[in-house]
Amino acid sequence: MNEPFLDGLAVLVLEDEYLISVEIEDLCRDAGAADVRIVSSIEDLDQVGSLKTIDVAVVDLRLRGKSTLDFARHLRSEGMPFLFATGMSDLSELNPEFDSVAVVGKPYDSETLITAIGNAARNR
Repeated sequence: MNEPFLDGLAVLVLEDEYLISVEIEDLCRDAGAADVRIVSSIEDLDQVGSLKTIDVAVVDLRLRGKSTLDFARHLRSEGMPFLFATGMSDLSELNPEFDSVAVVGKPYDSETLITAIGNAARNR
């Protein structure tokens, strides 16, 4: 990927696996993201602050075993674009409510993830 596909974007990453979160942060910065914030637990979501400073979110379906779907509903109600990046193979809990949300399965390649983040942000 030669151009800064995420040029200037602020990205929120909900991921509880440290190495994966660092990898996503590096990929986003390499693709031009201006800010990347990582949240590793449901309890830490209150540290995000105002969503008005975030352009797009990457949401794992589970953080330390707890569902993130309520937060995803909150993102949707705020008009915040997001995608799911998950290692879960059973996506039945997403139901039709999230049919329009991109899902990137782990393990993913960097181009697929960055493209999905950029597309989500542009479809705001």
